[in-house]
Amino acid sequence: MGNSALIIVDVQNDFCPGGSLAVPGGDEVVPVINELIKAFQRRNQLVVATRDWHPEDHCSFQSQGGLWPPHCVQGTKGAEFHRDLKLNDQVLVISKGTRTNQEAYSGFEGTDLKEELQQAGVGQVYVCGLATDYCVKATALDAQQAGFKTTVVTDAVRGVDVKTGDSERALWELKEKGITLLTGQEVKP
Repeated sequence: MGNSALIIVDVQNDFCPGGSLAVPGGDEVVPVINELIKAFQRRNQLVVATRDWHPEDHCSFQSQGGLWPPHCVQGTKGAEFHRDLKLNDQVLVISKGTRTNQEAYSGFEGTDLKEELQQAGVGQVYVCGLATDYCVKATALDAQQAGFKTTVVTDAVRGVDVKTGDSERALWELKEKGITLLTGQEVKP
C-alpha cells in the first residue's frame, strides 16, 4: 500500500466566485492544485476529483428544507469543474449527492471512492479543494476512518465560514484527530 492519491474536493463553478454558493477566494486554490496534479501524475499516482452532482430537487436545497441555495445541479454550468483546473483523462471523477434524498459532504459518502483507492493500492491520501469546513473536512475524516493516512493541503483549501472561524476550527479539529496539515510545497507524492 505504498501509493498516494490526491483527492480534489468539489472545485466547481458554483463554489467559486460568481457561483450560487461561492466560497470566498474559492478560485485561489486552482493554481496550487494544478501544481499538485502535475506532481502526482508525474509519479503515476492517482488523482481523484469529487463533485457535487445534485438532482434539481436535492434535499440540501433551501426549497426542499435544506441549508443551501440550489448548487451543482447535474448538467449545469455551475456543476462543471472550474475552467482553469487542469483535469485530464487520467483523473478519476467521483460524483456525490446524486440522489434526491441523500446528503453527501464526503467524497466517500454513497460512492465507490474507498474501493477505487484500495484497488489502486493507495495507502496515503492528500485532500484539497472546497470547502474546508464542510466537504473537505468530511472527506478527510472519512478517508482517515477508512484506514488511509490522511493529509490536508492547507494552501489548497478555502472555507465557507458561515460562522467566522469555521474553517480554522475545522483544520484544528482535523489536526486534533491525527490528520496531517501541510502546504502544497511540503507535499511529496
